[in-house]
Amino acid sequence: MSEPQGSEGTTQRLPVIERAPDPDQRDQSASAAAYGPPPVLEGGAGGERRFWSARRIPAGIVAVLLLVVVGFFLYDIAAVRADRPAMQWRRELARQLAERPLHDTWVLVGAGVAAALGLWLVLLAITPGLRAVLPMRRTHTDVRAGLHRDAAAMVLRDRAMEVAGVQSVRVRMSRTKADVRAVSHFRELDDVRADLDVTLAAAIGALGLARPPALSVHVARTTRKKG
Repeated sequence: MSEPQGSEGTTQRLPVIERAPDPDQRDQSASAAAYGPPPVLEGGAGGERRFWSARRIPAGIVAVLLLVVVGFFLYDIAAVRADRPAMQWRRELARQLAERPLHDTWVLVGAGVAAALGLWLVLLAITPGLRAVLPMRRTHTDVRAGLHRDAAAMVLRDRAMEVAGVQSVRVRMSRTKADVRAVSHFRELDDVRADLDVTLAAAIGALGLARPPALSVHVARTTRKKG
């Protein structure tokens, strides 16, 4: 059965699907609601940018590698200046670079690896990172705040568990969407979903996020198989 849908932007009730009993599977029924994110409050920083990651590990690795390579070269150059023979690895490297043609397999492999590492470093330099931190609305011009996605998911889960009829909840939080899947052990599924819609919409608004995520609510109930 189905119920008439409201206008765009309002919560829509989708069909409740009932499946005939199967001796090998449990009976299931589900209802779901999906709608866009709540509007950003006036004065809120809807265009707040993501936090930039310090990228300490990649920067540390690059710094250590450069330090080792430069240290070897400086030591060898100083040894040559002191009338000592150049190290074997530098003589071999110079010979290989002079003798190997550009289309040699190892030259192409080395060039490909160097290009891939360079592109990776450029990508790290131009992207903010910290995808797990959701920017919050800025109420003071000199203060920025962020909320971890796991913490936001935990808040939504706790609020969903307060709804009557909800037995368990699983929340997946991304930068643009909050996917909530609940299991109900009593009450009509549409009633439980409607209460979840209201409760979770209010919870998302209370998080104070600069870009409130769209909400998707799914409610299901597993019926025990009759002996």
